[in-house]
Amino acid sequence: MIVPSQGADDLGQMAKAAITFLRYSVALGYREDQNRGSLGSLEILKEELVHITLGEAHKHLLFPHSVSNWRRSAVSGRRAGSEFISTEKGEADRIIKLHQDGRGGRTLPRQAAGLPRTVLSATNAAESPTALLARREMQSWRLLQLEPSALRSPDEFSAPTELGPNGAHLPATLDRLGHTSEGGGDANDAPAKGNAKVYAQVANRLAELIDDVHEIWIDRDERRELLTLYATGSDRTPHAARALSDGTLRFLALAVLLHDPEAQGVLCLEEPENGIHPERIPAMIELLRDIATDTSEPIGQGNPLRQVIVNTHSPAVVQQVPQDSLLAAELKETLHCGTRSKGVQFSCLPGTWRATKCPDEVPLCNMGTLLAYLNPVLPEEPSPGLVAGGRAPRGRGSRTRNSLRVVDREDTRQLMLPFSHGPR
Repeated sequence: MIVPSQGADDLGQMAKAAITFLRYSVALGYREDQNRGSLGSLEILKEELVHITLGEAHKHLLFPHSVSNWRRSAVSGRRAGSEFISTEKGEADRIIKLHQDGRGGRTLPRQAAGLPRTVLSATNAAESPTALLARREMQSWRLLQLEPSALRSPDEFSAPTELGPNGAHLPATLDRLGHTSEGGGDANDAPAKGNAKVYAQVANRLAELIDDVHEIWIDRDERRELLTLYATGSDRTPHAARALSDGTLRFLALAVLLHDPEAQGVLCLEEPENGIHPERIPAMIELLRDIATDTSEPIGQGNPLRQVIVNTHSPAVVQQVPQDSLLAAELKETLHCGTRSKGVQFSCLPGTWRATKCPDEVPLCNMGTLLAYLNPVLPEEPSPGLVAGGRAPRGRGSRTRNSLRVVDREDTRQLMLPFSHGPR
């Protein structure tokens, strides 16, 4: 992982990373308890935090990127020793050591057997700034489950100004961006705030989903101390967030994340196409790509370190994502130590960097399976049990099968690609 170059601990003390490219690993084991009726417990077998130098970065950053712009701005610093956290086998038990930054830094040993949690989880700016920033990086990883009820809710003036995992505090977050961005207007002047640079950028993004969007702004109710998000159409009619559709609100939340430099780390989303018209899915995919860091430009306020991971069951989404980004998840049976079990296997497309550059062999996606997934239209076949006149016998649980599907219409067939009709 690439961690931020600086940050603060739980007490507000600032920390600066000695180096920003790190590898963290932890191994857990099961420890039996001799007490009758006890289920035992987990214990830490090994915990390590080591750095990767700029010279070794090319062995690990295999995706296409600019070396002079992106890599040199993302991977910075140097380290005399190789370890920030290490594990050694002691005389009686394993010892996990936290190594302080700097050549003369002290080593803080801890008995692994008595640890209720990892050493990394308790780091601070004084003991090991780099380990702290590794912890902060992992704490920034979020699963976004955008809920319409949370997205529609107004915010109090004292509400947090960071978008929550469920989409809460959207008005407060957008209000903060309107004040901190270049060109933010008077807090009490809604039209002026609508002309703020970030408001215009968010409105332009939303216009890719909804044609009739003129501006986005925040209404400040001084008497009730409430912030309410409004969208104004081309007819100048304002619509509060509660009147917007679920898909529009989700798209709006992602557009706000795009323009928020404080939103960093890994963002995970399930089925982002929910509530979106299929025609607008390309715009959604383009927005998600823009949220992720641009690996051709230096890291900075306009290009923060962000990664986006999406899972989907939609063939329309799979068709639109870059081929290098696609991983197919399949259930596979494996044999380990004589025991058969089933687990997920991720495979990539042939010819991509995952298939050609990864040192460990990555399974290739079966193209026949992929094509069947992208084109799930079955050929037109007579249903079993049809009688004269094309009608199926009526009975308990039966239904009429003689009506044409949409895909079987002649005018539809003429507009579809040949392979979309299925095998003949």
